[in-house]
Amino acid sequence: MSDDATEARREKPDAAHERRKRRTVANLAIGAIKAQHAAHRSPLERNIDRLNTIAGSTPFLVVHALWFGSWILWNSGLFPVERFDPFPFGLLTMVVSLEAIFLSIFVLMAQQRESAIAELREELGLQVSLRVEQEVTKTLQLVAGLYTRMGYRVSDDPELHRMLEPLDVRGIERDLLEQIEAATEARRHNTMFDTKY
Repeated sequence: MSDDATEARREKPDAAHERRKRRTVANLAIGAIKAQHAAHRSPLERNIDRLNTIAGSTPFLVVHALWFGSWILWNSGLFPVERFDPFPFGLLTMVVSLEAIFLSIFVLMAQQRESAIAELREELGLQVSLRVEQEVTKTLQLVAGLYTRMGYRVSDDPELHRMLEPLDVRGIERDLLEQIEAATEARRHNTMFDTKY
């Protein structure tokens, strides 16, 4: 055997190993994005996450139910105690409103961060899918070459010809945008007729 053939054999496993390594790295990257973001959170973001965890718990609900119930009973005049916030409970309303405002801001901040992580994951998934599509197309091209060498006619299969062409990402994007615009236009057209006078 020639040295070229031996060298070619060495390159093939290395190339296959490299492809497997890239796929493994991509899979790990999808899981690691959230861990990376969690590791790089600011102290404010860590505290917000803690508050969201506490606010989303059953003890938080129970404590608030007991607190509001006690406050209302205390200030309703049913017991012989001095009322500090008589009906319509203005102080309680203010405290609850402030708490709701801050909890809403904390939840929105956490959701914004989660949305950014989801967008990164989606982009990474798209890039991996595009890479896989390229590899599948290349594999089909190699199989078609073997098929031709065996004496079969590849030109007889139009579906195979479409599969051998590279993926037109821009064309798919353009088609999707047209479909979205058509659906939006149809919805707008239908809502014009659905309005009641």
